[in-house]
Amino acid sequence: MEILGGPLFGVAGAGESHGPGVTTIVFGCPPGLQLSRSQIQAYLDQRRPGSNRHGTPRNEKDKVLLLSGLYQDDHDALTNGPAIEATVEGLTFATTAYETGFTTGEPISALVLSAATKSGHYDQFAGPTGAVRPGHTDLVKYHKAKGQVDIRGGGRSSYRSTISDVIGGSIARIFLQETFGTVILSSICQVGPLKAARSLNDHFTELLQQGSPIAAEQIQAVEAQLAQAEIHSLDAAFAHEAGELIKQTRIDGDSIGAAVEIVAINVPALVGDPLYNSLKLRLMGSLGGLHAAQSCEIGDGFQVVTRRGSENNDPIRQTGYQRNSHGGLIGGVTTGMPLVCRVGFKPTSTIVKPQQSVQKNLEEIDFLLDKGRHDPCVGVRAGVTLESRLAIELMNAVLMHQARAVDPEQFKLF
Repeated sequence: MEILGGPLFGVAGAGESHGPGVTTIVFGCPPGLQLSRSQIQAYLDQRRPGSNRHGTPRNEKDKVLLLSGLYQDDHDALTNGPAIEATVEGLTFATTAYETGFTTGEPISALVLSAATKSGHYDQFAGPTGAVRPGHTDLVKYHKAKGQVDIRGGGRSSYRSTISDVIGGSIARIFLQETFGTVILSSICQVGPLKAARSLNDHFTELLQQGSPIAAEQIQAVEAQLAQAEIHSLDAAFAHEAGELIKQTRIDGDSIGAAVEIVAINVPALVGDPLYNSLKLRLMGSLGGLHAAQSCEIGDGFQVVTRRGSENNDPIRQTGYQRNSHGGLIGGVTTGMPLVCRVGFKPTSTIVKPQQSVQKNLEEIDFLLDKGRHDPCVGVRAGVTLESRLAIELMNAVLMHQARAVDPEQFKLF
């Protein structure tokens, strides 16, 4: 069973790349959170194909329909969402989705219908003589599923399945922001050999060292910088150079790797556990388990290997930690400093350059892609999904922490 997060706040999803739609169920959101379809849609718009000119040319609109878990007494406002209609055996069923309401504590279900129509692009991968793309899941999934595998766009292995991550993550981050003022951002920090000179962690740690909490205006200024860059990065000069590199890589018929920094600001302290349910363990598994991810670091990551303890330990004063090489986590428990992760992505597996491969029956071939639409650099639009996965794990850890603080007043009916 695949559930992201959990056991208290979790997300389950279903749906293939070229299937009718992607279904999502979000469990464990506390009641009373005001939630609207447009809030979730704003995050989905960042994820969808076609949202960045350096990503895949496939253009999906990805409009979300909310089907359960919300309520308010103004039924007109609640049910003012998009119209839904289906005809089955000559009978037409019509209703409307939810638009805005308060969470009830019951599961929140959502549906995003698919507009993918070019399934014929994947005919060369069909059956036992179908070609295998090096670096892709074609071979292992075919044999794991005893040949009954959806070849269209990678099926369930498609990046399209991350729609569920973003829907669940959007609910988690709305709750975390309203409750703690937590904001989660990401910045592409490396593309191929090019590395950004500016870091989100360094920027926010410097602001904290000035002795006051990070203001909303300072966060908004960073969000504006990220939005204006050619690719989603705090370093505009790097973003321009990396954009040119990605463009040339596409022209060459190849792909390139990338790294993304994810930072959560105004994180509540004391969240997480030190061992088997460590927040560090959960984050490294969740972020590092995303499609095409090959590595995940916390804080200063591999840089700490060359240091001595006297260099690496972050000084502490009454006002808090003076540096953040620990990335907001010590012993798997949050310190209140920015929560910092970096994820490295391999180059996109599907490329048009000729490669040595096999058919699914293991007969050797010289593989050449017939046709298709693919990201030259998958890291370009991975940021919002990484932010969402971090939000889901942090939300679950917050609820796990709160479960220890039993208040008898919350158990009275009369």
